[in-house]
Amino acid sequence: MNDWNAKSYDETHDYVWQMGTGVVELLDPKAGELILDLGCGTGHLSAQIAARGAKVVGFDASPAMLETARREFPDLDFRLADARHFDFPESFDAVFSNAALHWIHEPELVIKRVAHHLKLGGRFVAEMGGKGNIAALETALRDAAHSLDLPPFEDFNYFPSLGEYATLLENGGFEVGFATLFDRPTPLDGPRGARNWLLQFRGAYLDSLENPAREAVLEEAEKRLRPLLLRDGQWFADYRRLRFAARKVG
Repeated sequence: MNDWNAKSYDETHDYVWQMGTGVVELLDPKAGELILDLGCGTGHLSAQIAARGAKVVGFDASPAMLETARREFPDLDFRLADARHFDFPESFDAVFSNAALHWIHEPELVIKRVAHHLKLGGRFVAEMGGKGNIAALETALRDAAHSLDLPPFEDFNYFPSLGEYATLLENGGFEVGFATLFDRPTPLDGPRGARNWLLQFRGAYLDSLENPAREAVLEEAEKRLRPLLLRDGQWFADYRRLRFAARKVG
């Protein structure tokens, strides 16, 4: 897991929460509902949900992200917790999550905790990276490291297929009412967009390397990515997203 740079996340990678607005629409929060934001990051989507009149509890495993969230949205309730093991006293009308579930390799544990905290009939609405997400970015970094005889880059994320995750939800006591896996090429900020993406989201691996090896692997990865993800001077991330809405039935 990365040691998140919350400032860079908000300034250069704000598309992560901005593109989560559609997930808020799918959630359709109502005034008076109590909603849990799992992996709330810097709190922007928690604030959007609260603006609909719902009461929101946001939680994240990153102290840096929560520090920013509490500073930006001091009236909201943000808590430090692990999505695999959280235990809050409240029962929620809905659990919401955007761009967080793919960081957790034990999805059954997350689904179990979500079900435990939802009222019967409560909604679990989320978006995460799906099967094939960032395949070009991952392959470029892995192949660049291999070509330079550097320590191997290991996969960080869990990117399930639609059928795989829907089955986990059903086995966890949910009925899946909506699920879709779709391509979403996402513009990256500036002429160093791919490099900045790697530094933000693969920082744990890159920080394990010393210069000049670190710079060399970034340059080699960029070279491999140019014909794939650079279009008319604009970098794109090859995102594929899995979005779903389910209800607790058991």
